[in-house]
Amino acid sequence: MPIPSRAALVDHLVRTRIAGDVATPRENNLSHYRKLANGDRHYWLGLELGDRWTDEQDVLAVMAERCGVNDDPAHRQGQDTIDPELTVDALDRTAARLRKAADGRQRVLFATGHPGGLLDVHRQTADALRRAGCEIVRIPSGLTADEGMVFQFADVAMLERGATLWHTHSPAPMAAVLDAMASLGRPLPDLVVADHGWAGCAGQRGLDAIGYADCNDPALFLGEAEGALQVTVPLDDHVTDPRFYDPMTDYLLHAAGLLDAEPSGPADEPVAEGSAA
Repeated sequence: MPIPSRAALVDHLVRTRIAGDVATPRENNLSHYRKLANGDRHYWLGLELGDRWTDEQDVLAVMAERCGVNDDPAHRQGQDTIDPELTVDALDRTAARLRKAADGRQRVLFATGHPGGLLDVHRQTADALRRAGCEIVRIPSGLTADEGMVFQFADVAMLERGATLWHTHSPAPMAAVLDAMASLGRPLPDLVVADHGWAGCAGQRGLDAIGYADCNDPALFLGEAEGALQVTVPLDDHVTDPRFYDPMTDYLLHAAGLLDAEPSGPADEPVAEGSAA
């Protein structure tokens, strides 16, 4: 498919419900904001938020600003949203950081807690950076966390349990990777591109980190607001077909100067409809 223009990408994100009217319901969003504010570390995604975000209305305000959810505290049920313009803005900021990595031939680590949705976004980005001269970090072998194995597949670190790639919000797998690299005397990554607790842990450790995050995962947006993450990209992180992310990835890599094709006009054909929570 041709590289989408910004307008075409916005249309695609809304049509496939990567952004716009997303599948994650308002009730789920508000529940997660409340649990984060109440100090439930599962929702901190590896960041140390202290007592800075104890009011869920403050969390909601940041999510409205940086993700595009409805900013009305009285809206308690039903549809919630991700602003596709904010998604593309964050992709543009991500592209600038990827360009910096490529120009400096930096060491970049990729990881995902959402292999069913975002694995190929990370893989394609890793492929493009390798072609540009970056070192894609290989994690140490034999690592364990959360009763699973931490390993790398298609250049992306993930958690595996029982021969299954695991959906996890935990920061423990990334902590295992970074601790093992330090103990072996290996240089830490110059940049981490990840999601969930993988991104949060990296940012908390002071590494340059980019994270993809859904509207029910507020911690990474708070981390960006505080400067712990370079960029947090708002999107539904598990739509019905992972191929729906391909135009977004193409736009990102083109904006970073890592693809040669020119962007197409606004009349791209629809990819497909629908999404899943």
